[in-house]
Amino acid sequence: MDKSTLKYAFNRTLPVLFGYIFLGFACGLLLYNAGYNFIWVFFISLFVYAGSGEMLLASLLAARASFGTIAALTLLLNSRHMFYGLSFIERFKKAGKFYPYMIFSLTDETYSMLCATRTPKHLSDGKVITLIAVLDHLYWLLGCIMGALMGQILSFNFKGVDFAMTALFVVIFVEQWKSFKTHIPVYIGIICSVISILIFGANNFILPSLISTVGLLMLFRNAVDNAKQTKSEAIEICH
Repeated sequence: MDKSTLKYAFNRTLPVLFGYIFLGFACGLLLYNAGYNFIWVFFISLFVYAGSGEMLLASLLAARASFGTIAALTLLLNSRHMFYGLSFIERFKKAGKFYPYMIFSLTDETYSMLCATRTPKHLSDGKVITLIAVLDHLYWLLGCIMGALMGQILSFNFKGVDFAMTALFVVIFVEQWKSFKTHIPVYIGIICSVISILIFGANNFILPSLISTVGLLMLFRNAVDNAKQTKSEAIEICH
């Protein structure tokens, strides 16, 4: 990887770095309190790498839940990633031999980063998205290991630390709002999310909102494309 690609990817992932260090720290501490030292935490974070799923895993391991229970709950919690991946199938192919890793490493934050990333023409998009995924994974590993190590010698109160991820999504949302030429997908996402929360509740709204959002985006795809084209033409006329 050349330095310019690495520098660009690193700058893009700085918001994830700050979010993952704090949240990963909390996750590592939870896993340590469940009876797993930093070596176990390293391998769990390396191969599980699911953010909220890893938090859930820490609680289930502490409760000595069965393998079937852990597998079922993890599948339900992270099923939204299947919808994320559908929109990146073609783009992930640009990663070449790293294509399987791109599928594995697609977290909420990496997905948001990739959505907001428009690779400069002088850089390889395949290399950029691969580096973004790898760096995000490394940030999570670092945070989790730090939490497990510090848990051995210090006591922390992590109440409210998970707000770091909320702040991260707000920043990414604002950036995408400014970057995209049409806001129709944003309106669809907000409306579907609000309706799903009202119907299914705050704990069960993610999957229904994703299904309805994807369905409506497919339904209004032509309208979105036309809005993009119209605004692009307007910008060209202004210039």
